[in-house]
Amino acid sequence: MSLNGETIRGALVPLFFCGLGRCPKPRSIFNKKKMVVGLAWRGILGVAWQGSDVAKGLGTRNRFAMPRLKNHAARERWIETTLRGLPAGSSLLDVGAGECAYKPFCDHLEYLAQDIAEYDGAGDGVGLHTGVWDTSKLDFVCDLYDIPEDRQFDAVFCSEVLEHVVDPVRAVEKMARLTKVGGAMILTAPFNSITHFAPYHYCTGLSQYFYRLHLERLGFEIVELTANGGYFDVMDQELGRVARVRKQFKAGWREPFTFLLMQIARLNVRLIAHFDGDRMARNSSELQTFGWFVVARKLR
Repeated sequence: MSLNGETIRGALVPLFFCGLGRCPKPRSIFNKKKMVVGLAWRGILGVAWQGSDVAKGLGTRNRFAMPRLKNHAARERWIETTLRGLPAGSSLLDVGAGECAYKPFCDHLEYLAQDIAEYDGAGDGVGLHTGVWDTSKLDFVCDLYDIPEDRQFDAVFCSEVLEHVVDPVRAVEKMARLTKVGGAMILTAPFNSITHFAPYHYCTGLSQYFYRLHLERLGFEIVELTANGGYFDVMDQELGRVARVRKQFKAGWREPFTFLLMQIARLNVRLIAHFDGDRMARNSSELQTFGWFVVARKLR
């Protein structure tokens, strides 16, 4: 993405003139507020959109879209690439599989899915929830710690689960025993997360040092340890939550001011992120990241 004077003016001019009250006169104060937010938002999106590779070749209809690799999308992409890269015919155990969302990436594998199947989409109502949660596609239902050890697998896969188990160290030890020598353990978990799937949310996340310490002592060699974004990507996401959380808990200023201010702040951190290295290799990831993507091979 490149920035120039024209791009910056595209973002600031709508804010300036609306601030002077020179927007076309709407029929009501409500509509005027809506227009201010709309014009400012279009300018903000224009900064991040103009000059991007994605924008090339697209018509003006899509000019104000926001091409950005978000937390979930980055994780999905990495998981698909990693699972599809496993040798055909390999056995894979999906630990804490939930709705078996990643089974479509495993059509070349012998895929088995496990989950404790206690979460129902509503939980206790605290924090974030999915609303619905279908565990009908599981191959077997049990606690992670009770998975039978009469068989080992070429790959053990566990994504966004370790924050939901009561003892993540014991969980990794269990998965290590389920992995064949020469096989792989594939893990993702948040670095720090807000409350979700409560009451089954026992830790907020894990650092790279958790994986380095425990996988290496359990006889694994870490083949890949990739950070999902950096500090500024996380700030971008969380600033985007502010207006919704303010509304949910009836705190702070009334809209549209919170929304508008947060979008301006998001623009700032998004521009900084552009200079923070590649999306999956941010310089600031040592300080903050969405989470770590891990592939480790069992040596003994």
